[in-house]
Amino acid sequence: MEKKNIDWANLGFGYMKTDYRYVSNYTDGKWDDGAITTDDMITMSECACVLQYAQTIFEGMKAYTTQDGKTVVFRPDLNASRLVDSAKRLEMPPFPEERFLDAIDQLVRANKEWVPPFGSGASLYIRPYMFGINPVIGVKPATDYQFRAFATPVGPYFKGGVKPLTIKISDFDRAAPNGTGHIKAGLNYAMSLHAIVTAHAEGYDENMYLDSATRTKVEETGGANFLFVTKDGKIVTPKSNTILPSITRRSLIQVAKDYLGIEAEEREVYVDELKDMAECGLCGTAAVISPVGKIVDHGKEICLPSGMNAMGPITQKLYDTLTGIQMGRIEAPKGWIRVIE
Repeated sequence: MEKKNIDWANLGFGYMKTDYRYVSNYTDGKWDDGAITTDDMITMSECACVLQYAQTIFEGMKAYTTQDGKTVVFRPDLNASRLVDSAKRLEMPPFPEERFLDAIDQLVRANKEWVPPFGSGASLYIRPYMFGINPVIGVKPATDYQFRAFATPVGPYFKGGVKPLTIKISDFDRAAPNGTGHIKAGLNYAMSLHAIVTAHAEGYDENMYLDSATRTKVEETGGANFLFVTKDGKIVTPKSNTILPSITRRSLIQVAKDYLGIEAEEREVYVDELKDMAECGLCGTAAVISPVGKIVDHGKEICLPSGMNAMGPITQKLYDTLTGIQMGRIEAPKGWIRVIE
């Protein structure tokens, strides 16, 4: 199958309408069979629950072309289970995990011409999401829902190569204890918009959010988890019940232990420790790992020894190994790669 006539090497990270998307509706207490459609428009009441009370959740993953020409998706089973967790927290009917995987298979298969070729640096970003669609005026969950998934080809998250970021410790809180920080709800990202716009206006690339209870511990950014490397070469990621359980972060920890023989642990990370870290990265689906060169704590600069010009050596090894697994250059652990025939 021929690929679309796109300048893949110069593709940005943005939305491009593709040919097909997947849709399934929940009414009368059950999900319908679902189907692939060409219609990218959503019609709903002006009083739809998602518009009034933000009852919406989503996921994000990528499809790749491996070096042997296969089309694959990276660990979609974890996205399926995380969407179930998110649905339960927002009182939504979970979309069955096997149905989720089948929907992704159908979506990628239908849009195979849009999966970028191997070596282009691009990928097919997949966005599954669901929301309350029936009218709701009193504060309560919807009764009817829609699950959808679309795909769009994207280039590297950072155009022109990955350069270490400068981030600030934010005065805003991202999530409250016993709140929704551990699920992928749209409302979490809405509340981070003012904070990121403010950070950008002040010349920073991102925010570092602290725990809202004590403001002494590192949590995450608005859309990525933190990963640190200590000066003795150990990998540390923050532990908190208000942090989103990143699939990329979990994968990097396993890569560190099983492929690179590096000690890695998940634990509480205190702000006071930052000055003693050798490397720092933001990990997530979009960029895999984005290195951090400088953290600014209310005017006090904390410069990571890895510098401001390139990834640190251990962060680079993690990045190269995980992307090698995703692209088929390195053998993957069992169950990590789903091949779309």
